[in-house]
Amino acid sequence: MSEHYIAFWNLENLFAPEDYADRIDWVRAQTASDLAGWSQALYDRKRAQLAKVIAAMNVGAGPAILGVCEVEDEKVLNDLIATIAPLLPARDYKAVFATADLSFRGIDTAFIFDANAFTVDSALVFNHFVMRRTGTRDILQATFISKTSNAPLVVMANHWPSRSGGGAAASAGFRATAGETLSYWHKRAREEAQTLDRTPILAMGDFNDDPWDASLTFNAIATRERGDVERGKSEKFYNFAWEFLQNEVEDHRGNMRTLDGTLYYKNNGNLFDQVLANRPLLDADPSGFKVVDGSAGVFTLPEMVSHKVGNGPIRFGTPKGNVADNIDENGFSDHFPVKIVVRET
Repeated sequence: MSEHYIAFWNLENLFAPEDYADRIDWVRAQTASDLAGWSQALYDRKRAQLAKVIAAMNVGAGPAILGVCEVEDEKVLNDLIATIAPLLPARDYKAVFATADLSFRGIDTAFIFDANAFTVDSALVFNHFVMRRTGTRDILQATFISKTSNAPLVVMANHWPSRSGGGAAASAGFRATAGETLSYWHKRAREEAQTLDRTPILAMGDFNDDPWDASLTFNAIATRERGDVERGKSEKFYNFAWEFLQNEVEDHRGNMRTLDGTLYYKNNGNLFDQVLANRPLLDADPSGFKVVDGSAGVFTLPEMVSHKVGNGPIRFGTPKGNVADNIDENGFSDHFPVKIVVRET
């Protein structure tokens, strides 16, 4: 029996430096003003800050699987892996990346995984695109095969359309479409498996909606009623984000604070970063992968947590033409990571 720590983190615009020669033309055109002043030194510092957090996960052992979003390309992801490697020498991290060619800014989803624990068949890696007029974001699906038992675990990294350009109500239809896309591929993954009801699926990510919004509850069929999922036969998820609420964290000044979000906007918390699990990960059948009860949550280090009213993440930021005003080299991301542990039997 072994346990695997699995996490997701929105890395907030992890782009290569401003003068990156291999940048895709449409990404260069869309990000020119945002990356003005984004130097090699800032890029190196941001990776070091992210790596410090990732290495601290799992009581210093690091995650077995980490889903990420807002990564420019595979080169940037491999740069991050190289930064993490000296901090976690027992891990052999590899990248799972499938470029979302329709993305209008290059803020892709990806995975980092420990090749000592899992293998990944490239034929079982899929990008599911969520279309909108101004571009798309993707859901990246990969099947991780345990080296211990040869059992499969399907993980879907999500980054749903944002609320920009009119607010939550005006953009809700795009996230409803993302929820339907996730639910559709949940169903297809079960149908393609040899054992229909025994395919363990984790869906993690930045959903840009809260767990009580219709895109999650209705379109993605992600519920707070765990028993409904354990007994159900259809494509339902249990949303562990309901368990994140009212956790206490220590801020960077040593004060204990109530955490009511994974990101904050104008001092108001939103629970956009979530972990969803389907029936095989929850029910009483003893075989395969099972979620460890009480393991789901938001991961923070004290230095990540602001002492201000919102208690939110301390951002690293992007230059946007003014490095001094928009960069905090002691920051990390505008999101906290979320995590869960699965046990393999």
